[in-house]
Amino acid sequence: MKEEYEGSEKIKGMQALNLIRELEMQRMKDSETIKDYADKLLGIANKIRLLGTEILDSRIVQKILVTIPEKYEATLTSLENSKDLSIITLAELLTALQALEQRRLMRQEGTTEGSLVAKSLDKKKEGQVRKFQPQKW
Repeated sequence: MKEEYEGSEKIKGMQALNLIRELEMQRMKDSETIKDYADKLLGIANKIRLLGTEILDSRIVQKILVTIPEKYEATLTSLENSKDLSIITLAELLTALQALEQRRLMRQEGTTEGSLVAKSLDKKKEGQVRKFQPQKW
């Protein structure tokens, strides 16, 4: 009964191989956040673990390091200079990359707010200029 429910070792092995292949094929999209990408990788890794195949967090770290977009290159260089990337934990890597994302997001929001204020001031000036122009009869 147990074998029917869980599947034979051969079937579990094949499922694990398919999931490992899926993990290997993953690439982070420019529009994706570090958290979303890491969650996707960890979800696949956990499925592999449930099938009885060991996959270390260090493998997930390596995967992230080689598949994240170029916009994270400066952060990776900084991490390389300050830490040994061969022993960095998944939590340390994700924290550093998410901090960069947060700073970028805050800058973008600041830029957006600044441009909205500037547009608002421009519209006020336009209204004032029109208000003081003499009307022709």
